[in-house]
Amino acid sequence: MRTRISKARRLVVKVGSALVTNNGEGLAVEALADWARQIAALIADGRQVVLVSSGAIAAGMQRLGWTARPQEMHQLQAAAAVGQMGLAQAYESVFAQNGLHTAQILLTHADLADRTRYLNARSTLITLLELGVVPIINENDTVVTDEIKFGDNDTLGALVANLIDAEALIILTDQQGLYTADPRKDPSATLIGEERAENTALEAMAGGAGSGISKGGMITKVRAAQRAARSGAHTCIASGREADALLRVTDGKQVGTLLYASSTPLAARKQWLADHLQLAGSLILDDGAVEALKSGKSLLPIGVTAVEGDFNRGAVVACRTPDGREIARGLVNYAANDARRIARHSSAEIENTLGYVEETELIHRDNLVLIG
Repeated sequence: MRTRISKARRLVVKVGSALVTNNGEGLAVEALADWARQIAALIADGRQVVLVSSGAIAAGMQRLGWTARPQEMHQLQAAAAVGQMGLAQAYESVFAQNGLHTAQILLTHADLADRTRYLNARSTLITLLELGVVPIINENDTVVTDEIKFGDNDTLGALVANLIDAEALIILTDQQGLYTADPRKDPSATLIGEERAENTALEAMAGGAGSGISKGGMITKVRAAQRAARSGAHTCIASGREADALLRVTDGKQVGTLLYASSTPLAARKQWLADHLQLAGSLILDDGAVEALKSGKSLLPIGVTAVEGDFNRGAVVACRTPDGREIARGLVNYAANDARRIARHSSAEIENTLGYVEETELIHRDNLVLIG
C-alpha cells in the first residue's frame, strides 16, 4: 500500500502550528528550511507540491507578545495579519535558498463554495505548479468569519487536494501518527500503520483536540483523510520532527499512518458539491425518496416531507433521512418558499401549485452527490 504514496506525482503537504512555531515560541526557521529542502528534492524528482501551512495566528501572537490564544475574532484577525507577514517572508527565504519561488494564496470557504471562484483557484494553482512555483496556502484569517471559515488547516489541506486532483495528502504533525487510542492517556495504545480512510471506526480512535496552539487534533486529520479519499487521494499522517519525513514517506517507507483511499473518485462537479462545508438548508425525505437517491435517481418534490432554511434557487442543500441524517447534497431547483409549497406534490402538480415550472425535479441527479 505504501507504493500508492510513492507513486504520487502531485502532493499536498500540510504542516501544523505546533511545528511551524515551536509550540508557539516563534517561527521554527530551521524546520521551515528543512521542509523546503525536502520539497525541493521532490520537485527535482519531477513531482509537484503544494504546501498548506498553519502558523499565522501563532506567529502573530509571538510578535505581539501574547501568551494565550485570544477568543475575540478581531484579535485573532489582528494576530493573523501580523503573523502572515513573517510567515510569508520566512518561507520565501528558505525556498529561495533551494532555488525555488513561492506564491502566497489565502483562502476562505467562500472562495471554494462559489463554482467560478473554485475553478479560478484551481487554474491558478495548477499554473503555478506547472511553472515550478511552490504555492503556500493558508486560511485567510484576517477576514474570515464563522460563516466562511474552514475551521482548521487539516480540512483546508484535504479541500486543496481535491481541488487540484492531488494523489496524496501528507499531514505533518507533532505526533507519530494515528494510534488505536490516545497514547498520552492509554499506555497500551499502538500506532496504526495502514488503514482504509473510509473506515468510520477511525474517528473513535482519534480522540479530541490537540494543543492550545492549534485548532485541530487527530480527529480533524482523520476527517481530512476521509474527505481527501473522495477524490482518490491517499493520506499519510506523520511526525514533522522525524528526519526526512517527507522524503521517506514519498519513498514508500514505513513512516506514520497511511490512510488509503479505496473508493472510486467522485467526478469534478460532484466533488465540488461534496466539499461544501456550509449548506443553505435541508430537505427532509421520506423513506421512498431516500431509496430513490441511493439507486441513482433524481429527487422529486413528492418525496420531500419538510423544507428547512431560507435559500434561493441554485443553492447547495442537504438531503436528510426522516431522522435527520444527511445522505446527499445538491443544487436545488426551487427557492425555499416554493420548495415548501410543492413538497409532497407530484411533478405534474408543480405548475398548478406555483403557476410556473422551472424543473420537474427538486434536485436533478446530475447535480446531486451521495454523502452517507
